[in-house]
Amino acid sequence: MSNVNIKKVKSTEIEFIDKLVSIQRVTKVTKGGRTFSFSAIVVVGNENGVVGHGLGKAKEVTSAIAKGIEDAKKNLIKVPILKGTLPHAQEGKFSGALVFLKPAAPGTGVIAGGAMRAVLESVGVKDVLAKSKGSSNSHSVVKATINALIQMRDPFTIAQVRGIELNKVFNG
Repeated sequence: MSNVNIKKVKSTEIEFIDKLVSIQRVTKVTKGGRTFSFSAIVVVGNENGVVGHGLGKAKEVTSAIAKGIEDAKKNLIKVPILKGTLPHAQEGKFSGALVFLKPAAPGTGVIAGGAMRAVLESVGVKDVLAKSKGSSNSHSVVKATINALIQMRDPFTIAQVRGIELNKVFNG
Protein backbone atom coordinates (compact mmCIF):
# COMPACT_ATOMS: atom_id res chain seq x y z
CA MET A 1 0.00 0.00 0.00
CA SER A 2 3.04 2.26 -0.01
CA ASN A 3 2.67 3.25 -3.67
CA VAL A 4 -1.03 4.16 -3.36
CA ASN A 5 -1.88 7.81 -4.03
CA ILE A 6 -4.46 9.01 -1.52
CA LYS A 7 -6.55 11.63 -3.27
CA LYS A 8 -7.55 14.19 -0.62
CA VAL A 9 -10.48 16.49 -1.42
CA LYS A 10 -11.38 19.93 -0.05
CA SER A 11 -14.88 20.05 1.46
CA THR A 12 -15.69 23.71 0.74
CA GLU A 13 -17.17 23.46 -2.75
CA ILE A 14 -19.11 20.17 -2.46
CA GLU A 15 -22.64 19.45 -1.17
CA PHE A 16 -22.60 16.39 1.10
CA ILE A 17 -25.13 13.83 2.26
CA ASP A 18 -24.37 12.47 5.72
CA LYS A 19 -25.30 9.04 7.06
CA LEU A 20 -25.19 8.01 10.70
CA VAL A 21 -23.55 4.58 10.89
CA SER A 22 -23.83 3.99 14.62
CA ILE A 23 -24.24 5.76 17.92
CA GLN A 24 -23.13 4.41 21.28
CA ARG A 25 -23.92 5.55 24.79
CA VAL A 26 -20.72 5.50 26.81
CA THR A 27 -20.77 5.40 30.61
CA LYS A 28 -17.97 6.67 32.83
CA VAL A 29 -18.34 5.64 36.45
CA THR A 30 -16.83 7.95 39.05
CA LYS A 31 -17.29 8.21 42.82
CA GLY A 32 -19.97 10.85 42.16
CA GLY A 33 -22.03 8.46 40.03
CA ARG A 34 -22.37 7.64 36.35
CA THR A 35 -21.58 10.15 33.60
CA PHE A 36 -23.16 9.41 30.20
CA SER A 37 -21.78 10.60 26.89
CA PHE A 38 -22.35 9.59 23.27
CA SER A 39 -20.06 8.66 20.40
CA ALA A 40 -21.31 8.77 16.81
CA ILE A 41 -19.71 7.32 13.67
CA VAL A 42 -20.75 9.32 10.60
CA VAL A 43 -20.06 8.89 6.87
CA VAL A 44 -20.38 11.83 4.45
CA GLY A 45 -20.28 11.71 0.66
CA ASN A 46 -21.49 13.46 -2.45
CA GLU A 47 -22.62 10.19 -4.13
CA ASN A 48 -20.21 10.97 -6.96
CA GLY A 49 -16.89 9.47 -5.89
CA VAL A 50 -16.08 11.49 -2.75
CA VAL A 51 -16.44 9.99 0.74
CA GLY A 52 -15.18 10.55 4.28
CA HIS A 53 -15.77 9.17 7.76
CA GLY A 54 -15.65 10.75 11.20
CA LEU A 55 -16.14 10.10 14.90
CA GLY A 56 -17.83 12.61 17.18
CA LYS A 57 -18.06 12.45 20.96
CA ALA A 58 -20.21 14.68 23.16
CA LYS A 59 -22.60 14.75 26.13
CA GLU A 60 -25.61 15.00 23.77
CA VAL A 61 -26.53 12.95 20.71
CA THR A 62 -27.04 15.90 18.35
CA SER A 63 -23.68 17.49 19.18
CA ALA A 64 -21.92 14.12 18.82
CA ILE A 65 -23.41 13.73 15.33
CA ALA A 66 -22.49 17.32 14.39
CA LYS A 67 -18.90 16.76 15.56
CA GLY A 68 -18.78 13.49 13.59
CA ILE A 69 -19.91 15.29 10.41
CA GLU A 70 -17.24 17.98 10.88
CA ASP A 71 -14.58 15.30 11.42
CA ALA A 72 -15.77 13.39 8.33
CA LYS A 73 -15.45 16.51 6.15
CA LYS A 74 -11.77 16.70 7.17
CA ASN A 75 -11.08 13.10 6.00
CA LEU A 76 -12.41 13.13 2.44
CA ILE A 77 -11.01 10.92 -0.32
CA LYS A 78 -11.74 10.57 -4.06
CA VAL A 79 -12.72 7.11 -5.30
CA PRO A 80 -12.83 6.02 -8.97
CA ILE A 81 -16.27 4.76 -10.06
CA LEU A 82 -16.88 3.15 -13.48
CA LYS A 83 -20.46 2.82 -14.79
CA GLY A 84 -21.94 2.81 -11.28
CA THR A 85 -19.63 0.11 -9.92
CA LEU A 86 -16.04 -0.33 -8.80
CA PRO A 87 -13.15 -0.73 -11.28
CA HIS A 88 -11.88 -4.02 -9.77
CA ALA A 89 -12.16 -6.36 -6.78
CA GLN A 90 -10.32 -5.18 -3.67
CA GLU A 91 -9.75 -6.22 -0.07
CA GLY A 92 -9.38 -3.77 2.78
CA LYS A 93 -8.24 -4.36 6.34
CA PHE A 94 -8.33 -2.37 9.52
CA SER A 95 -7.67 -3.88 12.94
CA GLY A 96 -9.77 -7.08 13.14
CA ALA A 97 -12.11 -6.18 10.28
CA LEU A 98 -11.51 -7.48 6.75
CA VAL A 99 -13.78 -6.43 3.88
CA PHE A 100 -13.98 -7.67 0.30
CA LEU A 101 -15.48 -5.48 -2.45
CA LYS A 102 -16.27 -6.82 -5.91
CA PRO A 103 -17.75 -5.03 -8.95
CA ALA A 104 -21.22 -6.20 -10.01
CA ALA A 105 -23.35 -6.15 -13.16
CA PRO A 106 -25.81 -3.26 -13.64
CA GLY A 107 -29.06 -3.82 -11.73
CA THR A 108 -27.46 -5.82 -8.92
CA GLY A 109 -27.68 -3.07 -6.31
CA VAL A 110 -25.56 -2.64 -3.20
CA ILE A 111 -25.18 -6.07 -1.63
CA ALA A 112 -23.54 -5.09 1.65
CA GLY A 113 -24.41 -4.94 5.32
CA GLY A 114 -24.76 -2.07 7.78
CA ALA A 115 -21.59 -0.02 8.03
CA MET A 116 -20.27 -1.03 4.59
CA ARG A 117 -23.59 -0.13 2.94
CA ALA A 118 -23.46 3.42 4.38
CA VAL A 119 -19.94 3.98 3.00
CA LEU A 120 -20.69 2.49 -0.44
CA GLU A 121 -23.95 4.42 -0.85
CA SER A 122 -22.25 7.67 0.22
CA VAL A 123 -19.49 7.21 -2.35
CA GLY A 124 -22.12 6.69 -5.07
CA VAL A 125 -21.63 3.03 -5.98
CA LYS A 126 -24.88 1.60 -7.40
CA ASP A 127 -23.85 -2.03 -8.04
CA VAL A 128 -21.40 -3.90 -5.82
CA LEU A 129 -20.98 -7.21 -4.03
CA ALA A 130 -19.38 -6.89 -0.60
CA LYS A 131 -18.49 -9.22 2.23
CA SER A 132 -17.33 -8.32 5.73
CA LYS A 133 -15.16 -10.88 7.48
CA GLY A 134 -13.70 -10.85 10.96
CA SER A 135 -14.76 -8.14 13.38
CA SER A 136 -18.25 -6.66 13.00
CA ASN A 137 -17.30 -3.54 14.98
CA SER A 138 -18.81 -0.73 12.90
CA HIS A 139 -15.85 1.62 13.43
CA SER A 140 -13.38 -1.01 12.17
CA VAL A 141 -15.64 -2.03 9.26
CA VAL A 142 -16.01 1.61 8.11
CA LYS A 143 -12.23 2.14 8.23
CA ALA A 144 -11.56 -1.17 6.42
CA THR A 145 -14.05 -0.20 3.68
CA ILE A 146 -12.42 3.23 3.30
CA ASN A 147 -9.03 1.46 3.17
CA ALA A 148 -10.27 -0.77 0.31
CA LEU A 149 -11.68 2.25 -1.55
CA ILE A 150 -8.37 4.15 -1.17
CA GLN A 151 -6.57 1.28 -2.91
CA MET A 152 -8.92 1.40 -5.94
CA ARG A 153 -7.29 2.53 -9.19
CA ASP A 154 -9.11 3.44 -12.39
CA PRO A 155 -7.98 2.06 -15.79
CA PHE A 156 -6.65 5.49 -16.87
CA THR A 157 -4.10 5.63 -14.04
CA ILE A 158 -3.09 2.00 -14.61
CA ALA A 159 -2.52 2.75 -18.32
CA GLN A 160 -0.38 5.79 -17.42
CA VAL A 161 1.68 3.89 -14.84
CA ARG A 162 2.30 0.96 -17.20
CA GLY A 163 2.88 3.24 -20.18
CA ILE A 164 0.41 1.44 -22.42
CA GLU A 165 -2.81 2.35 -24.22
CA LEU A 166 -6.15 2.28 -22.40
CA ASN A 167 -7.65 -0.56 -24.48
CA LYS A 168 -4.65 -2.82 -23.68
CA VAL A 169 -5.47 -2.53 -19.95
CA PHE A 170 -8.81 -4.26 -20.60
CA ASN A 171 -7.58 -6.76 -23.21
CA GLY A 172 -4.46 -7.82 -21.31
